[in-house]
Amino acid sequence: MKNFALSRGDQKSGCPNVAGFFDPRTFSIQYVVSDPATRRCAIIDPVLDFDEKAGATATLQADTLLAYIEREGLEVEWILDTHPHADHFSAARYLHEKTGAPTAIGRPVTRVQALWKTIYNWPDLKDDGSQWDYLFDEGDTFKLGEINCRVMHSPGHTLASITYVIGDAAFVHDTLFQPDFGTARADFPGGSAHQLWHSIQAILALPDKTRLFTGHDYMPDGREPQWESTVREQRETNKHRLSDSSEAEYVELRNRRDSELPMPKLILHALQINILGGRLPEPESNGKRYLKLPLDALEGAAWE
Repeated sequence: MKNFALSRGDQKSGCPNVAGFFDPRTFSIQYVVSDPATRRCAIIDPVLDFDEKAGATATLQADTLLAYIEREGLEVEWILDTHPHADHFSAARYLHEKTGAPTAIGRPVTRVQALWKTIYNWPDLKDDGSQWDYLFDEGDTFKLGEINCRVMHSPGHTLASITYVIGDAAFVHDTLFQPDFGTARADFPGGSAHQLWHSIQAILALPDKTRLFTGHDYMPDGREPQWESTVREQRETNKHRLSDSSEAEYVELRNRRDSELPMPKLILHALQINILGGRLPEPESNGKRYLKLPLDALEGAAWE
């Protein structure tokens, strides 16, 4: 199974190299995005390994990213999350401790924290986003080496979903999947199919040749994992007919499909880690860490 691919950019035009790393346990793609001119890089959506059957954590995926960064002679400038993930733990905190690079996410993460603070009955949770070094607003800009970067808010899948546009590459997290799989679900707490439609339209308004990198791939029909497309490909071939459907038609399709989907198996495990920027719970008096799983918190979700 393919678990790595490098999409090369053009140094002369300020386009980044994008290394994608596929995690088959969570169907997630993690990215190391680098400026060919300065060798500065950003890590996007890193995975902290977790086995829910054994309650075991590991840093195998994150260490693979670090090994690649060392091998390529890169310097980590940013550790970026696109949203608080529901299907894997974030390794952002671990990588911050290893590299010293600042962490960042969209400012609406505070709304996600407030929502899940209630679900977890967690009155002491700080819901001000202070677990990250930077909170990005819509339209904010920053640099990766010499490459210009900007932030687009892309709510719908979650309240806090954002897209990072880095040169000619856009990291669209769980808004779009590969054209043969469609688009992301919008039925998580705080999700909205209407908002997702508008977020998708904003992404499709980017230049046709913009490289789009998605956050997951579920390998329909048993094909090899894929995670790169272009705006033109998505507009013309996405199975959810993004260019010739109305908002109402899309919302009906999305809501019907979502009603059939079971919740991700790690959603209640992962959110309490990821709304803390990837921090694990503090050890208790016996030195062990414990997760808290609320029962019947996600009413109406389909069963497998």
